[in-house]
Amino acid sequence: MCGIVGYVGGRPCLGLLVAGLEKLEYRGYDSAGVSVLEDGEVRSVRAVGNLENLRAAVAEQVESGDGAGAAAPLATTGIAHTRWATHGRVTEENAHPHGDCGDRIHIVLNGIVENHAELRRELAEQGHRFSSETDAEIVSHLIERNYDGDLVAAVRASFAELRGHYAFVAMHAEEPARLVGARRECPLVAGVGEGETFLASAIPAFLAETRRAIMIENDEIVTIDGVGVSITDAEGNPVERAAEEISWDESAAEKGGYETFMLKEIHEQADAVAETIADRLPGDEGVDLSELDLDDEYLRDVQRIVIVACGTSYHAGLVGRYAIEEWARVPIEMDIASEYRYRNPVIGKRDLVIGITQSGETADTLAAMRLAREHGAKVLAITNVMGSQATRDSDTVLYTRAGPEVSVAATKTFVAQVASMYLLGLRLAELRGTLPAARITELVAELKSIPSKIEATLVAAEGPTREIAAEQAGHDFFLYLGRHIGLPVCLEGALKLKEISYIPTDAYAAGEMKHGPIALLDESTPVICVATESPVLDKVLSNVEEVRARGAEAIAVATRGETKAAEVADRTIEVASTDWILQPIVAILPLQLLAYYIARARDLNVDQPRNLAKTVTVE
Repeated sequence: MCGIVGYVGGRPCLGLLVAGLEKLEYRGYDSAGVSVLEDGEVRSVRAVGNLENLRAAVAEQVESGDGAGAAAPLATTGIAHTRWATHGRVTEENAHPHGDCGDRIHIVLNGIVENHAELRRELAEQGHRFSSETDAEIVSHLIERNYDGDLVAAVRASFAELRGHYAFVAMHAEEPARLVGARRECPLVAGVGEGETFLASAIPAFLAETRRAIMIENDEIVTIDGVGVSITDAEGNPVERAAEEISWDESAAEKGGYETFMLKEIHEQADAVAETIADRLPGDEGVDLSELDLDDEYLRDVQRIVIVACGTSYHAGLVGRYAIEEWARVPIEMDIASEYRYRNPVIGKRDLVIGITQSGETADTLAAMRLAREHGAKVLAITNVMGSQATRDSDTVLYTRAGPEVSVAATKTFVAQVASMYLLGLRLAELRGTLPAARITELVAELKSIPSKIEATLVAAEGPTREIAAEQAGHDFFLYLGRHIGLPVCLEGALKLKEISYIPTDAYAAGEMKHGPIALLDESTPVICVATESPVLDKVLSNVEEVRARGAEAIAVATRGETKAAEVADRTIEVASTDWILQPIVAILPLQLLAYYIARARDLNVDQPRNLAKTVTVE
């Protein structure tokens, strides 16, 4: 989600590094920094805020004759980073790059190091001193511990000790024309120029300088110098890979080659969930939410939970309601924030109020959270943005880690919010003893597998949703039906279609269909049914039969390997199999794709739909 740029070559690198960071600004960030190598020393500058603040800090160093700014005319090797905060506050100390004890090794890192806490304790016992709160800093100290004259070998040894979802780049003062990177799940790509080489988290960082790129794959170690690129696997075996010629323009490059930001963000959902759950599921048996400023006794004894949110965040809250009630046996009240704030709610000190807001700035949700605190309740914010107003208007915060979302229609932030609710539900079940240990272990394993199941579902669903979208794009009304955990999926799927295609939709609890919506059905009505495996699947399929009896076309989202839905519906789109309570996080994917391809078939701007704003900061 953050930005990495590295350079080795013959030109002064500071300007190239900052220019590369500028091309990655679309990814979002809250601080930035750069380290350059000159005359056997690593010199750095870091700043909180945007790149203008970093430039000002560089100019100050030029004037004082100290730091990276002073080294700029001569330094030809360096690394740079824009940070989207996960571990640690937004401060200059937590900004990257991070150094080792002797300030000879500097690293930049994207992603999450899951086992950072245990590695930090181990390194501290060996005498290492840390200067930040971040999980990333431990990588520079690991490399320091493993270094014996060969940076590549030290990076490989350190990589073997890390768990998580990350990419990093390292440099050492004693190896002045070399950078070494490693990748696990997070992107890393090399750019090959004439007598110079780049290493970055995304192609736009170097596209203005070279169009020759080499993609680094998972569990590979990459070394760059002025001559070119060498790659090995994690065991040190050489990997041969030729450079590709990149034909994208800069706009396409920002989108990672996808035609729109929305499609790119749909395909980033596996990463968003992986980063959200990563270090919070450190083992196989439980959930670590020690970041919450709510003690275990309070969570164990909470009498009621109230969830307030708007739009997509409200739908994520609905999924959370089903999960928490099922697992932790805590009564949940859901409320639309714009309604809650004008009620006179009955709420007390033993109630926990959860405000869900992607931006942390949604006016109605903030007002509802403040009202709850005024009534004496504890307030937990679930948000994607550090330092947002929601973090200041709450007692504690559970951050989603979806990274910046450019498209107005929420996709990856929804699945990250749902994943956060699952984490909270499992933690409450642990504390309250409402699930057997074996069941918690099973759910933890399933939740850890969700990112790979998201990827598999997106690959499998792409073709069928394109076909169905082409067939159905001309219709003027869609009905969405689901039961239990499938209902919020329907609500969210219908919202996506409304937002970006401007087609009227209705999303209903399937059992309520005969109380009105059935009157809308005829041969011209597509009906989208969420019919994934669950205790109420047979009931849903009975409703699908009723739909087809009225001549409507039934399109079912079904679990792979489950044949009942295919026997009843006209068309099915399969999603990966997982625990039925976790099913919404994969079931939403084909509905996002369906909305997307219908809107594209209608030649609409999916990233900036009419009349909508990304963040609703007014009533």
